[in-house]
Amino acid sequence: MHYFPYLLLFLGGCTLTVGDIIMKKWVLNNDRLLFIFGLLVYLVGLVFLSYSFKYKNIAVASTIFVIVNIATLSLISWAYFKEPLSPLQMVGITLGVSSILFLELA
Repeated sequence: MHYFPYLLLFLGGCTLTVGDIIMKKWVLNNDRLLFIFGLLVYLVGLVFLSYSFKYKNIAVASTIFVIVNIATLSLISWAYFKEPLSPLQMVGITLGVSSILFLELA
């Protein structure tokens, strides 16, 4: 049960990443169904976040959720959409992931 909140936050962050990808496709294709589907996927991701509040402090859970989303979305946007990441952006992502470790070691 100790790892359950982290699993919820990881799944939620990854689900939000899928929602972000769907929204990017909506912007490129201007398809109303993609917009609606993207919103539904966002909602599912937020359900994971909301459920994690039972186990984690709201500030810590939200931070972990957002950092997981940023890290996975950065990797996907770089690999799939060929969007470059600057060295400063990579440092920022590394610091964000490190912040999760600092939050949990405290």
